[in-house]
Amino acid sequence: MPYFDTASAAPLHPVARQALQASLDEGWADPARLYREGRRARLLLDAAREAAAEAVGCRPDELVFTPSGTHAVHSGMAGVLAGRRRVGGHLVVSAVEHSSVLHAAEVHAAGGGRVEEVPVDRFGRVCASSYGERVGPSTALACLQSANHEVGTVQPVAEVAEVCSAAGVPLLVDAAQSLGWGPVPGNWSVLCASAHKWGGPAGIGLLAVRKGVRFAPQGPADERESGRSPGFVNLPAAVAAAASLRAVRAEADAEAARLRILVDRLRRRVARLVPDVEVVGHPDLRLPHLVTFSCLYVDGETLLHGLDRAGYSVSSGSSCTSSTLTPSHVLRAMGVLSEGNVRVSLPAGTTAAEVNGLLEVLPGLVAGIREQLGVTEPVLAADPEAESLELDTLGLRCPQPVIELARAIGRVPVGGTVTVLSDDEVARLDIPAWCAMRGQVYVGEAPRPLGTAYTVRRAV
Repeated sequence: MPYFDTASAAPLHPVARQALQASLDEGWADPARLYREGRRARLLLDAAREAAAEAVGCRPDELVFTPSGTHAVHSGMAGVLAGRRRVGGHLVVSAVEHSSVLHAAEVHAAGGGRVEEVPVDRFGRVCASSYGERVGPSTALACLQSANHEVGTVQPVAEVAEVCSAAGVPLLVDAAQSLGWGPVPGNWSVLCASAHKWGGPAGIGLLAVRKGVRFAPQGPADERESGRSPGFVNLPAAVAAAASLRAVRAEADAEAARLRILVDRLRRRVARLVPDVEVVGHPDLRLPHLVTFSCLYVDGETLLHGLDRAGYSVSSGSSCTSSTLTPSHVLRAMGVLSEGNVRVSLPAGTTAAEVNGLLEVLPGLVAGIREQLGVTEPVLAADPEAESLELDTLGLRCPQPVIELARAIGRVPVGGTVTVLSDDEVARLDIPAWCAMRGQVYVGEAPRPLGTAYTVRRAV
């Protein structure tokens, strides 16, 4: 059964498994102790730190191991914000950061800090000048992911780091998705990562804070890991994380070239085989193993279940696959179609036959879901019913409001309008996306006592 969700968690690398087993046998003692078992554990921990630091591109004494990548992000942000509190409480983040960054930003804002988001283009990429316009004398910290976790777009970290450095502002980089493929370029200040993203064990992260960055660890003081990650370090996991990072880096160039060919095939053939699909993310500046696309008129949860029954494990940013009934914040920031969203992220060793198998089953599944939802091409009425129509889709969830719009657009003349009344948050994203895909004009939205009215003008 092909597993295509390595962006969430990569299968445990064989080297990680071997290192984990060996260090469970040899590294169980307290590395702070001076007796034989403690010294042996200390040697293992020091070797793991040196290997991880070499891969990250920092000094060993700048890197600590944390209980997770999320913990690394939260500790890193809190430490820098506290260390630079005299500068000010201004925090700058991109609109497509991982939820761990955004959640920490919410806590900062709740404590009286000011958070400013940097927008992205339709590919999910920030512009370095946008950071330059926002960082200033009161900015304590700026954050930017190295590559997006949902659409794979690689960010201009080196350029943003240069802009931030010129303003005297440290840059924290969430490198969880990209570190296994290579070091993060540029003069960043703080870097966070999570081992299970590159085939290391779950429950271990990395936090690197370069010398010269003002950093004040939060919480009770602890003598371990430079005081930045309290508690007894998970030494076997740290050893396995460092060993697997070195191993995947040794294979990265060859594997990236091979997987990029398979992803290029997915990007081309999904657009060709599946009608009304939008492939999202940057076509060139992207991770080599990840592709995301959205299917018009498709319920995302139903599509994921269908792929699972067919033997393919994939992920989604569709609102239909979550309890919040809101689309992914990444897709929302990009302004792209969110319904029927599928993220395919290939693990090392994925074969062409496995990718071809997905391409064989996907068109039939999408067509079947659309048939179940009663999707039909709009009928152009010989005598339009009216200059304008209003559709009440209150209570209907994605993608039904868009389907109703598609059915109704042919009932008004060219220049006429259709207004969709909806209380589904996803309509705010998917109705404009439908207009772009169908050559219609999105007029705008207006609040109503119940829901929101979205107006579309027929252009063709």
